[in-house]
Amino acid sequence: MTAKEKIAYFISLHRTGLTVTVLTLAIAVYPLLQDNPYTLGLSNLIAIYVIIVLGLNLFIGFAGQISLGHAAFFALGAYGSAIGTVNFGLPAWPTMVGVALLVGLVALAVGLPILRLAGHYLAMATLGFSFVVHTILLQWDDVTGGPSGFAGIDPLSIGGFAFDNEVRFHYLVWTAALACLLLCLNLVRSGVGRGLAALAGDEVAAAALGVNTRRAKIKVFVLSAVLASLAGSLYAHCYQFISPDTFDIFASTDLAIMVVIGGMGSIWGSLVGAGLITLLPEWVDIFETYKDFVHGGILILVLMFLPQGLITGLVETVRTRLALRRRKNAAA
Repeated sequence: MTAKEKIAYFISLHRTGLTVTVLTLAIAVYPLLQDNPYTLGLSNLIAIYVIIVLGLNLFIGFAGQISLGHAAFFALGAYGSAIGTVNFGLPAWPTMVGVALLVGLVALAVGLPILRLAGHYLAMATLGFSFVVHTILLQWDDVTGGPSGFAGIDPLSIGGFAFDNEVRFHYLVWTAALACLLLCLNLVRSGVGRGLAALAGDEVAAAALGVNTRRAKIKVFVLSAVLASLAGSLYAHCYQFISPDTFDIFASTDLAIMVVIGGMGSIWGSLVGAGLITLLPEWVDIFETYKDFVHGGILILVLMFLPQGLITGLVETVRTRLALRRRKNAAA
């Protein structure tokens, strides 16, 4: 084996680890190259959405289910941390953990009945749950602040070191996003992940092969809710102000669009989907003015021409063409 072949073999064997390493280095040096607070704020927002979309992709892309209600878990995490730290004076980090556990219990209580449904019925049930949570946030003025929002949230800190600017928060939130990325990468390669992949392919066949489909769906639903809660807590302490408009029904659909754009069942695509949908309004003004229409149009086009998702579909298209070209060259 030549040196070139050895290098190629090493890269193919450790592709995931090398990709994570390169991504980590890029994230570490980004604030050194780009010190604009607004740009860093967008990067931090992408990281928060990445955490949610990773969990949601496990539920949609790997478990083969549909959820249009994850903005509710995002909201519960944000408001739970805000109320706990501001109204009750609780320490931030234990509050985030406690709120995530409570949101997991809420997801379990909600998931037990609604995960008996499938398809459009499940989508409508999760959308209804999101609507109920959003209505509570709007109407319960004494606790949530109602339409005026909830202000006065302190930034996170470790000892005397406060994450009170965009650069410091960049390292915190992207560290959390990378940890969630590694968790999901390892999960999908485990026996649990293979069971979820079988569930997405054919639920009846997966059950026949010994996969407890109901338990698997509930577990991944709870995990995705916990990740959304973590993202909500980080969002609240980052922006120090939250309002119900951030967590409305359209936010739930945007999260689902991020999954579809990035590629259902593609962990790496989750990063691309979250980044693309977050940055589109910044690139072209029309996306900001007609955001909901544009997002819907993108979703329809992707489902029509690349049903596996934008990134997954493009990768498969390139692989197919390369294989056809190699076959043609071999025949020649």
